[in-house]
Amino acid sequence: MPAYPGVPPPRFGALRTHADVGTYAAGTSFHIGTYALGGNTGTYVDAPFHRFPTGADLASVPLERLVNIPGVIVDAPADGPIAPGTVNIRACSSRAVLFRTGWAERWGTEAYFRSGPFLTAATCQALVEARVVLVGIDCANVDDMTDAHRPAHTLLLGAGIPVVEHLRGLELLPPSGFRFTAAPPALVGGTSFPVRAFAVVAAES
Repeated sequence: MPAYPGVPPPRFGALRTHADVGTYAAGTSFHIGTYALGGNTGTYVDAPFHRFPTGADLASVPLERLVNIPGVIVDAPADGPIAPGTVNIRACSSRAVLFRTGWAERWGTEAYFRSGPFLTAATCQALVEARVVLVGIDCANVDDMTDAHRPAHTLLLGAGIPVVEHLRGLELLPPSGFRFTAAPPALVGGTSFPVRAFAVVAAES
């Protein structure tokens, strides 16, 4: 689970393992794990509070914006700006919009964490106006990492639209006909958190 540059790598441990004896009856054991990790680790979702002090935190984002959402795939350029013309905006309304760039092939390499494909401000404004439910992308950042204003995060999170970054496996999905889930724990004050993002593809009739 690579962490975003500057975020400490995750650390996993145990308060108790199956090798510990003496507390329970013979043959009965429990493993109690510990987990220390930054919110921006692995595949994660950003809540509006990540960008805005008064935005919804992870406990306040409605589940209908995170769970079982009808989804669409947008095939986007492998690098550089993703302009509005890339997106069929009418098909995105009330959907989880996942941008498939192929950047995830770099996952786990030094080439991954640099600014690659990103959403332009105009594209994000169009997505906001289309009332999309969630936006996801398969690269290091939905924004141009060289732009300190972070317009994509600003526009999307400002509209209450959760953002999922570092997606993988989008090549397995059809253009539509699936439902997407990326639910984090409901943490009060939570900004970003790793998720097990997945899609359920409709069975062929």
